[in-house]
Amino acid sequence: MIYRFRVILDNDTEDDIFRDLEIRETDSLEDLHNIITQSFGFDGTEMASFYISNDQWDQGEEISLFDLSDNGTARLMNETEISAVVHEAQTKLIYVYDFLSMWTFYVELAEIVDVVEGHDYPNLMFVQGQVPDTAPDRVFEAEGGDDFNDFNDDIDVEDYDNLDFDENWN
Repeated sequence: MIYRFRVILDNDTEDDIFRDLEIRETDSLEDLHNIITQSFGFDGTEMASFYISNDQWDQGEEISLFDLSDNGTARLMNETEISAVVHEAQTKLIYVYDFLSMWTFYVELAEIVDVVEGHDYPNLMFVQGQVPDTAPDRVFEAEGGDDFNDFNDDIDVEDYDNLDFDENWN
């Protein structure tokens, strides 16, 4: 079977930026990573991860490109078949490319179709929008809706005399 995905760049502009692509259900998440990076014009050399997601796009289990865990137990893209994490009941993934820039994409299974003889897979079907030169700014929120970007604790870090710092702490 062939999975048809819509991959949408998370951005704050009015322009929709997405790619529609086809890939075999038996291909690995690394194969999906490769077609996503190619279709959006990235060189594919940066670290990346998929995250299993629910219908509200909450970030779940991570499946990474390389194992950077201390104990070697990370789930890896090249060992994970697409159909093992995406199917009719579980249709959404979050994909993050380049952890310094945090390019974030919403990956959603749109349709499952039969293989068409003579077609090469993976296949880029449709392109909408131009990728910006830099990744969109990320807004991080804590539970309860607090915005980390607007943190204000009324402490003047330039006022050394009143920072309540014990220089002889050790």
